[in-house]
Amino acid sequence: MKVKVHDPAAMPNAKKIYGSRLQYSKSAYAALKDADALVVVTEWNEFRKLDFTSMKSLMKTPVIFDGRNIYDPEEVRGAGFVYYGIGRSSSKG
Repeated sequence: MKVKVHDPAAMPNAKKIYGSRLQYSKSAYAALKDADALVVVTEWNEFRKLDFTSMKSLMKTPVIFDGRNIYDPEEVRGAGFVYYGIGRSSSKG
C-alpha cells in the first residue's frame, strides 16, 4: 500500500518521523493522482478550496474520509463522491 501525503506545514516533520514510508506530494492535487481515497486530517484553507471536479478526475476512486468536516456532505456527494464525515451525526450527513 502507498500513502501519499501533502501538508503545507507538516511535511518536514513528517519526513523526519516517517522517512520513505510515505510519498510526499508537492500539492494536494498531486497527492490525489490515482488515489483510492482522500483522508482529510487538517483544516488548511488550501484543502477547503479544492475543485471537486478536478479532484474526481485525478482519483481512481472518488471517496473522501473527512476527519475535520471541512466539506459540505451534500455538495461533495452531488459532485459524485462517496463521503464520510468522521464524527458527524447521521442527521448532518
